[in-house]
Amino acid sequence: MAEKILMKGNEAIAISAIRNGVDGYFGYPITPQSEVMETLMKEKPWETTGMVVLQAESETSSINMVYGGAGCGKKVMTSSSSPGVSLMCEGLSYIAGSELPCVVVDVMRGGPGLGTIQPSQSDYNQIVKGSGHGDFHNIVIAPASAQDMYDFLDWGFELAFKYRNPVVILSDGIIGQMMEKVELRPVKPRRTREEIIRDCPWAVTGKPASRQRNIITSLSLDADVQEEFNRKLQRKYAAIEENEVKYDVYMTGDAEYLFVAFGCSSRICEAVVDILRSEGIKAGLLRPITLYPFPYKEIGGLAAGMKSIMSIELNLGQMVDDVRLAVNGACPVGFYGRQGGNIYTPEEIVEQFKKFNNLV
Repeated sequence: MAEKILMKGNEAIAISAIRNGVDGYFGYPITPQSEVMETLMKEKPWETTGMVVLQAESETSSINMVYGGAGCGKKVMTSSSSPGVSLMCEGLSYIAGSELPCVVVDVMRGGPGLGTIQPSQSDYNQIVKGSGHGDFHNIVIAPASAQDMYDFLDWGFELAFKYRNPVVILSDGIIGQMMEKVELRPVKPRRTREEIIRDCPWAVTGKPASRQRNIITSLSLDADVQEEFNRKLQRKYAAIEENEVKYDVYMTGDAEYLFVAFGCSSRICEAVVDILRSEGIKAGLLRPITLYPFPYKEIGGLAAGMKSIMSIELNLGQMVDDVRLAVNGACPVGFYGRQGGNIYTPEEIVEQFKKFNNLV
């Protein structure tokens, strides 16, 4: 029987890192994600698996340590919250520009600036749309439970190495801090040096002089070379968009109204759908699990049969722009959000839904 433990989402990330053969964690404490490092320090994986756990002097240092480890073909990661991730954006651009795999966990809090330590989903634009200079994308996956936090770390590394690309697990202060039962998966040992050399021919691994020397860089002084490299990246992103879209649906089979929400908001919206269904209103929910690639086709396909769609977010409306692109005028698109760490109740969303659809 699989082992199940009650733990926070942040703790689940740390335990998953140890059990899934992560080579190194480099981070810096910031609320509401500090338990990731605290749990790793408590568990002391350097004594059992050999995993390196290091508190850097800043978020800027931690992402550049990740850059170095990723260049060696190692499974390396960091975690932070919104202001700290802002400091990592240059490093993320360098990692993407060097086509290296890594995982970054962002447990979102409110902003702008230092803002609040309360939950938010206002890093959507920073992580999905930006996170650094240049034409690049992070692969972005959004957990909605402590179990997702545990499972998505391993999945994130699979995607990172498959596409040689940074992956961001875009969580939030609710998912990071809430405690739930988590089922532990079988342990994956760390890879040996021989396995890294075999599986990562691009990595800097101290190969014998008789073998080709690898150089990790994102620099090019030739405009034509850089342009062709960026076109190569776009071909990679096209493959990601074609093959890696993931989402979940709830009660959409006969739905006339659709909610779109990710992370903690999707859990609240499940209760909203239940309330509306109890009143005879056919509502459903689509939860994007991959925020990049975004499920444009899937939302667009549902939109044709809907009376309206509402995007529910803990921000001022960031994902709603992507929802509107997906819907492409097929039905009205509404939005409701809260900020500052204020969390909406299901009843509050029901009220806003009825106002938007003139059902009051």
